[in-house]
Amino acid sequence: MNIDRNSLPHRDQFDLVFNRFRGLKRVLVAYSGGVDSSLLLKIGTLALGENCIGIIANSAIMTPEEIEAARKQAAEHRFALRVVHYSELDIEDFASNPPDRCYYCKRELFTRFTEIARELGAAAVIEGSNADDAADWRPGFKAVTELSVVCPLREAGLRKQEIRDLARALGLASWDKPSNPCLSSRIAYGVTIDREKLAQVADGERFIRAKGFRQVRVRHHGDSATVEVGADELHRLNDPALRQAVIDHLLSLGFPKVEIDPNGYRMGSLNAAIRGRNSGSEFKL
Repeated sequence: MNIDRNSLPHRDQFDLVFNRFRGLKRVLVAYSGGVDSSLLLKIGTLALGENCIGIIANSAIMTPEEIEAARKQAAEHRFALRVVHYSELDIEDFASNPPDRCYYCKRELFTRFTEIARELGAAAVIEGSNADDAADWRPGFKAVTELSVVCPLREAGLRKQEIRDLARALGLASWDKPSNPCLSSRIAYGVTIDREKLAQVADGERFIRAKGFRQVRVRHHGDSATVEVGADELHRLNDPALRQAVIDHLLSLGFPKVEIDPNGYRMGSLNAAIRGRNSGSEFKL
């Protein structure tokens, strides 16, 4: 794909990110297939070619569908890509699910990425935090400071809509992909994270998406589940048959109790009790 940089939206911010990559010469980009990391990998590839290497962690907190979509997009854009296998569940301080679980996860993951970067002769590990991420409780950002991971989107002041604009202009299929953080973000703090709960969440969300919903969360409270769908889609659950089908499916997955959130999807709704305590940002793959 030939890029006319002069025609791109948010050209000044694009140039800041592009030149940041150029200055680093060779980098490793943490990639998940979400719009933020996809834009980074695209701009990095435009700037550095094969000296921009994407790395994706195939782990229990990502669904097979997400991994496959990320790999497909990487192939379409000829991104250099490495896949590593990784289990967050082996980290005790993560699996016990304290409010700062993301710190322990990202500290371990980015330590591994830093080691791989060193082996590849890369100058830095890059990740996708953006300028909007300071609005939520994101303790994983502590690890970025400790490990000197670089955040070009945040540095350039790019906000989510601007990132989507650029991703669309650059032909990325993920440009309008709904926000979809890791599966563990659906499990209420203090409820132990294990493969069974992650599978319940993934299976529940897969079923609801198959009914045509775009923005979906199944919040796992240990002894119950709360379903959130996009506010613009919430009216569809007024259909008694559809509503009951969703509830019945989640009950079949082992949830003793299921509720539909009447307010619809809200980013980080499980963080409501602790939001505002931390002004940083969690790492975003």
